[in-house]
Amino acid sequence: MSRHKHPNQKKRLAKLGRQTRWAPFWIIPKIFGKNRQLHPSVATTKKRTWRRSKTKA
Repeated sequence: MSRHKHPNQKKRLAKLGRQTRWAPFWIIPKIFGKNRQLHPSVATTKKRTWRRSKTKA
């Protein structure tokens, strides 16, 4: 990828980076119940890293 990125491409990459973060901690009791202890990454649907899978952006 080139050193200079177009602003629209940077916007797309920023959105994809935000989608791979863990879910907030308060989502777990809301989805799975009050006494369930799970990691917030369980509630994250899009699990992508820069090593594993690439984007079209």
